[in-house]
Amino acid sequence: MPARHATQPSPDSPAVPATAVPATAVPATAVPATAASATAASATAASATAAPANVRTASALWFIAVGAGVFEAALAVTGLLADGSASLSGLAGSLGIRAGIFALAIFMAVRLRQGRNWARVALTLLLGVFGTLSLVIEPVRWLLEGNSIGQFLADADVMTLAFTASRIVHLTAVLSAVALMFSSASNAYFRSVSRASRGI
Repeated sequence: MPARHATQPSPDSPAVPATAVPATAVPATAVPATAASATAASATAASATAAPANVRTASALWFIAVGAGVFEAALAVTGLLADGSASLSGLAGSLGIRAGIFALAIFMAVRLRQGRNWARVALTLLLGVFGTLSLVIEPVRWLLEGNSIGQFLADADVMTLAFTASRIVHLTAVLSAVALMFSSASNAYFRSVSRASRGI
């Protein structure tokens, strides 16, 4: 039987590459980094709407006002219980209302710092306007009756002076907070948060 010889390619025939079909390059990450892009976008948006100093200070001042209100309520209750003009059970309803107001004020102060315009409006109307009136109406009436501040200071005891000092801090914190909430930097911040929430 004649031996079979392997057919040798002719020198004139074109060379066939070892891999006739080119390999398709597969990127290391075939799926786009959507999560990373979203995280970066969120970080950029958060930094763009970071609360300015005026808003942060206003929020802190509302906390101070609440603290002063709690201190004044404690002094008032202590005085009423000490002279026997009221009982703790009789004051329970009033204290519950005050506690609710204080809790609401704290909640709105937190939301204020987050750029919620409704919290700014609510704090202004409920505490800035009506709250301020409740703080000053009694002292103004007392002065209109012809009383003297000098005589008041001369006759006041330690508890009364502490209450008066707290009331001054309370009122100053409220008025300062309202002014800071409506500064130009604060207005720009609330507008930017509103646009971001609408996706503009």
